[in-house]
Amino acid sequence: MQKKSLDSSPDETRTFEKGKIDLANLGDVTIGRGVLEPGWSWEKCVKPLVKTNSCQAPHTQYFVSGRLKVVMDDGAEEEFGPGDTGIIPRVIMLG
Repeated sequence: MQKKSLDSSPDETRTFEKGKIDLANLGDVTIGRGVLEPGWSWEKCVKPLVKTNSCQAPHTQYFVSGRLKVVMDDGAEEEFGPGDTGIIPRVIMLG
């Protein structure tokens, strides 16, 4: 059994314009909590840092609050909101 707190001791915190992600590493699994401010978009706030056309990391997500529109590289789109879950492979997140 393993336990970590994203509130008091994340293993890593990544900050970027209008957002941050706290990460906890549990063996081979990394769990993150993202907080994105109004006006955040992947293209404006993260793409300049990582220098790729789209996010290269897959995501398994649960949305607590707010809304997020996701656009896949192939053009498929979905909007997520409170209570939604999703498995999202490489994506461009437009906010």
